[in-house]
This record gives sequence, C-alpha cells and structure tokens, in this order.
Amino acid sequence: MPPLLETLPVGPDCAQWNVWGTLARLVVTEPAAVPAARTIVEDVLAAVDSACSRFRPDSELVRACRAGGSPVWVSPLLAGLVAVALQAARETDGDVDPTVGAALCHLGYDADLRWVVLRDRSSAPTSSAPPTGLPEPSPVAGWRRVRLQDCELTVPYGTQLDLGATAKAWAADRAARQVARRCRVGALVALGGDIATAGPAPAGGWRVRVQDQPGDPYCVVGVPAGAALATSSTVSRQWTVGDTTMHHIVDPRTGRPASRVWRTVSVAAFSCVRANTLSTAALVRGDRAVPWLTGLGAPGRLVAADGRIRTTGDWSAKEEAQ
Repeated sequence: MPPLLETLPVGPDCAQWNVWGTLARLVVTEPAAVPAARTIVEDVLAAVDSACSRFRPDSELVRACRAGGSPVWVSPLLAGLVAVALQAARETDGDVDPTVGAALCHLGYDADLRWVVLRDRSSAPTSSAPPTGLPEPSPVAGWRRVRLQDCELTVPYGTQLDLGATAKAWAADRAARQVARRCRVGALVALGGDIATAGPAPAGGWRVRVQDQPGDPYCVVGVPAGAALATSSTVSRQWTVGDTTMHHIVDPRTGRPASRVWRTVSVAAFSCVRANTLSTAALVRGDRAVPWLTGLGAPGRLVAADGRIRTTGDWSAKEEAQ
C-alpha cells in the first residue's frame, strides 16, 4: 500500500519507517532534531495504537466493544478519539461512521492488511473453482447508538468500532504539534495519505507530490505552515475475497465497499482530521462529492476511475508549475 508520495528527498532532516500497514514519514526544519522528533512521533503512535487498534485484543477499544453494551470507563485518550470519530459522523451525515468495524471484518478486513493479503493469496481459488460473489452485507449499527459521556463509553451489543478514518489523521495532527512545540522546529508528519504540519515551514512552504499509485496523474502542491492534506483512496488498501476485489472505504448505508466513482480524493484543510473526514466522505458520496465539497469551499482534487481530474475550492491555486 504505497503512501502519498512527496517530492522531499530522504535526507538528514527526514526519518521514515513502517507502521500500521503504511509508511510513517517525519521531516523537520532542523536535522539535529530528527532523533528526538522521531521518538515523539513513535510515542504518539504507540499510545493511539494501544487505545484504539481493532487488531489488538488488549486495546481499550476492543475491550469496550466486548462489553456487551455495558458502559466502560476508558482513558481520556480513547474518549477523545471516539469523540472525534462521532463528530466526523455528525458533520458528514453519517458518511464517515465509526460503527463499520463489523462490516469490514465481514468483508475480510479482520487483521492487519498485510496478513489479510497474504491469507487471501494463499487461499485463492483455482481456475476451475466457481466464481464467488460479494459477501452479504453486514448491518452497520449507526454512530448515533454509541454513547460517550466524559470517559464512559457504551458500544451497542455486537457492534465493532473502527476509528481508522479519523484516528490516523488525529495522530498526525498530534505528533506534528508535539514535535514543533517540544523540539522548537517546523515539522511535517505523514502517515500514508494523512499529512499534518506544525511550526514554521521551509522557505516556500512544504512541497508535496499528490499521487496515490505509480502511474496515476499527479500534481505538486505547496502546503503552508500549520496546514494539512489528506488523500483517501479506493485502490491503495485492497484485498480479494474469492474473485471479488474489496477496499476499505465502507458505505455505512450498505455495509459494502463504496462505489469506485473516484480512485482518490485529496482535500486540504487546517487539520488533518478535517481533511481526512472530507476526503473519506467524498469517496462514499461518489457523484455527489463535487457539489458537496464545492458548497463547503473545501480545496479538493478528485481523480475519477478513468483518470479524469476534478478540483474544488481553490485547489488549483495550491498547485505549483511542473
């Protein structure tokens, strides 16, 4: 699953490593700060993983989902992450819904994607095997049924939460801010397609190449200090069930992968959570995404299944000459 590609070369001001099935990348304006900055980012990611990974049996989120509908006292960190996810659902009329966890498991995404892909390859049907169709949809409980009062979380019986649409973006925002504050540098933190910045930017801003897959159309944008950029994709995180290709953006109304109207949607905002919320919802909305983003005034770049590009807001003003 290639991450969003950047024009910045790997140099003394940069560190990168694999995490959460994608690539984490850290760039700072002072190379001497890289070791301390990386430790800060890794600490943030470890805390978020412990709080809300749905693949760890010891995570707080899994424990809350196994409580059978009973209230569970959770850490302020998990409470905050759930609150962010519920706010994203509210702002998108349920297009970004954290209760899609069971649907994702039903579709085969029930472990780290690396193992899902390996498992599917090892169990691929032979050419003589009959074709298999899309699995029957799994009901989505709906975000309004989740109850959060301070640090008391109640997840409906049988519901699995998946905070992937917001938690990774939140972690990028948090890590960039902490690096900038504690190391007193400008920082860019990229977690796959989620990019957050904080502190002073390099001269001319952070230059980011927006491209999901090699061969996809791309552009280079300038990201000003404190801004964020998120790219959501229907092609980067995918796997097969039988002879059906799945992807991880679930339409909560069907419990199935959203229609592939768009290969990718990129949105710029002043927080990565906001950018990712809009880019994910746009994939779910399909044909309705362009007028919706336009109405919000959100700078967006949408790549259709056939490679054609649509932009919204002032996205074109962010692009640099190639």
